[in-house]
Amino acid sequence: MFVIFGALIGAILGGALAAKRGGKRLDILQYAVVYAMIFAMLGLFVTLFVHRMSV
Repeated sequence: MFVIFGALIGAILGGALAAKRGGKRLDILQYAVVYAMIFAMLGLFVTLFVHRMSV
């Protein structure tokens, strides 16, 4: 759940940041993908932390 949510938020933030900086279509796509991967990894760590604490 956290992973998917993080990936979506990261893609939105990355795309918005690249568009704000005046990037072209591929620049926006690249930023969206990279930010989605970063935020998905953070979501993975949050998920692992939550599961470890609940046991």
